[in-house]
Amino acid sequence: MSSYLALAVSVGVLAVVATWLFFSVDPVVAAHMQVWQAFIAWGCHYHSGGKFTGTTKTVVCMSFGAVVGMAAGVLATGALASLGQFAAPVAVGLGATVICLASKLPLLGTIPASVYGFASIAGLFLLGSGMSPTRALLPTILSILIGAAFGYVSEALAGALAKR
Repeated sequence: MSSYLALAVSVGVLAVVATWLFFSVDPVVAAHMQVWQAFIAWGCHYHSGGKFTGTTKTVVCMSFGAVVGMAAGVLATGALASLGQFAAPVAVGLGATVICLASKLPLLGTIPASVYGFASIAGLFLLGSGMSPTRALLPTILSILIGAAFGYVSEALAGALAKR
């Protein structure tokens, strides 16, 4: 099978499994894990170079971005709240600055992955009913871990299918 077709089959079949997992497995649903966050991490795995390195960059940088996003959310509703309509924009600007400055460290050097993590947690606490920035952190990181694992497995499965 061509590598192109092998990747399509691998990703397609595993996308069914991932979607079923996030919508049908009670502990996953109860933990507020999000399939869309996992798909972002899955894509980030490939965007970050694939293989074990892509998985590592995805997990570390997206999780770091999620922590920075949580802090920005806490700041916007806390210490910066007196800024009114500028509280969230200033908090986001500070978060973006932290992400860029942190990229000097090789472990946090994949800025886009950190931004994906920041956006993932922000999406959950801004759109999720009853979600605060701190409450959104664990489900976001768990979703990132699962998505990165699906990226790794889909790449390995595609490689195995392509060898046939």
